[in-house]
Amino acid sequence: MLKLMYITNRPDVAQIAESAGVDRIFVDMEYIGKAARQGGMDTVQNHHTTADIANVKKVLSSAEVLVRCNPINDYSQSEIDEAISNGADILMLPYFKTAHEVKSFIDMVGGMAKVMPLVETPEAVEVIDDILALKGIDEIFIGLNDLSLGYGKRFMFELLADGTVERLCLKFKQKGIPYGFGGIAALGKGVLPSEHVIKEHYRMGSTCVILSRSFYNLDKAEETEKIRAAFTSGVREIRELEAECEKYISYFTENEHEVERKIKMICAAM
Repeated sequence: MLKLMYITNRPDVAQIAESAGVDRIFVDMEYIGKAARQGGMDTVQNHHTTADIANVKKVLSSAEVLVRCNPINDYSQSEIDEAISNGADILMLPYFKTAHEVKSFIDMVGGMAKVMPLVETPEAVEVIDDILALKGIDEIFIGLNDLSLGYGKRFMFELLADGTVERLCLKFKQKGIPYGFGGIAALGKGVLPSEHVIKEHYRMGSTCVILSRSFYNLDKAEETEKIRAAFTSGVREIRELEAECEKYISYFTENEHEVERKIKMICAAM
């Protein structure tokens, strides 16, 4: 099953998400440069803090805390140290362009948390082989929003249609690094319906995805029970679709193995 991630700094919502089956609570501290490059777009800029990490961490029993840091800057080491000391399980590095930035981030984390680079610049894609050669990358994620902007696309999911995401996923798979990309809405929602995106995740061997603002928008300020009901039903529907995807993946995997077995038998008899 995909590891589902939801962005929030609210402990009450984090508890609801975890109880509904969300695997990771995503605390988003990135703000440096984000407003400038996404200006005018309907995107979320969260400005979460290290205190939010601690507040979320203490109410969780099983979900991991994923923290998106700022791009490499003069204060990165202190930001990373504070994130770890406040309970971050996974640290995400956004908007890098070189392998050197990723290496610096890995060194600053120092094995105290998992490292997840966020590939979201064309420059990072150009040097992805150098990045994947580094030791210390635990997972990797493709950020469709900024990457699509970098390539001058009108719609972030164009990167699915033009093969960009699939080419990257193949490289990640060959290196044995777990990977994911983009976000999904609740089933039946989204400009590109969520069920189509989930099936692409399964086709490409993805292991994680963000539940986007289209899955549940906290700006609606609804009462707790409505939030709980939305998460419970939304995650359940995703898991049901995943079960269907798993069934077909199993079918084709079994067929692949049977073909390999029969070919070996035929060759041995020749």
